[in-house]
Amino acid sequence: MKQPVKDALYNTMKDNLTTEPYTFEADTGFCRQNKETRAFKRFTGKTAIVTGAQGNFGSECARRLAYEGASVILWDIVPTTGLQDELRVAYPDQYFSAFNVDITIEDQITNACEHIRQTNKQVSLLFNNAGYQGEFTPTIDYPVDDFKKIMDINVNGSFIVMKAVANLMKKNNLGGCSIVNTASMAGIGAPPNMIAYSASKAAVKHMTVIAAKDLAPLNIRVNSISPAYIGPGFMWTRQVELQAKSGSIYFNKEPRKVAEQMVNSVPMHRYGAIDEVIGPVLFLLSDDASYITGEDIKITGGE
Repeated sequence: MKQPVKDALYNTMKDNLTTEPYTFEADTGFCRQNKETRAFKRFTGKTAIVTGAQGNFGSECARRLAYEGASVILWDIVPTTGLQDELRVAYPDQYFSAFNVDITIEDQITNACEHIRQTNKQVSLLFNNAGYQGEFTPTIDYPVDDFKKIMDINVNGSFIVMKAVANLMKKNNLGGCSIVNTASMAGIGAPPNMIAYSASKAAVKHMTVIAAKDLAPLNIRVNSISPAYIGPGFMWTRQVELQAKSGSIYFNKEPRKVAEQMVNSVPMHRYGAIDEVIGPVLFLLSDDASYITGEDIKITGGE
C-alpha cells in the first residue's frame, strides 16, 4: 500500500514509499522517554509563528506551545486549517490562525507579516522549521534541479522567514524574543547520498550563529536544533526506504535492516520521538534559555 502524497514538496509515487513505519518496541534502548515532569505555562500571553506547521515537528510544536499557553500562527505551503480548528477547540481563549505561504517567495512572507502587524498580534517566538529533505542519491548522480530546490527552501526560505519575522519582532519592541531554526545532524555528520540536504542544513546552522550576533542588540535570541534519527513518521520511513534503495555500500538493501542499522548506531539504541525534539525547541524558545544564543543543540541519543 502506497502512502498518500504528504504535501506539495514530495512525490511519493516517485519515491515508491510504503506505509511501513519501521517502529521498535516501546522498551527498546536506554534512557527512555519520560513525560511526567514537563514544564507548563511558559508561554502564557505570548504569540508564536511555526513554519512547516503541517509536518511532524511543526504540528507537535504548535500543540505543545498551545498547551503551554501560547497563541500560534501556522505557516505552511499546504493547508493547516485542520490543525488550526483543533487548537481553537482545545484552547478557546487563545488565538490561532493559518496561512498558506511558500517560504521561498519573499512577498508572501512579507504580506503574512504585515497581516500579523495589522491585527496587532505581538509575535515574540518563531520556530523556523519548514524544510525539504530531497533525494537520496550519490553525488555523481545527484540531480542539479533537486540540489537547487533544497537550497532554495532550506537556505533561502529559512533566511527569508528569519529576516522578515526578526523585523516584525523589532517593530514590536517586546524584548525577550526567540527564534529557533531547524538544522540537522546531516549538516554535521554528513551522511552519504544526501549531499544537498546536508549542505543546506550546515548553512542553516551557520546562519544561526551569525544571526544571533546581529540580532542580540534587538533583544532577539537565535538558536538551532540538529536532530538525528527521529521516528516513527513520514520522514523516518522515507529516509529508511530511500537509503535502502540508493545502492549505497553504507546501508543494507532491505529497509527493516537499514532501520536497525540506524538505531544500532545510536548509543541509546533507539530513535528519538518527535516530541523529544520539540522539548529542546521549547526550552530554547522559553525564558529558561534567556542567556543562550548562537547555539545548536544536538538531539541524537548520544551519536
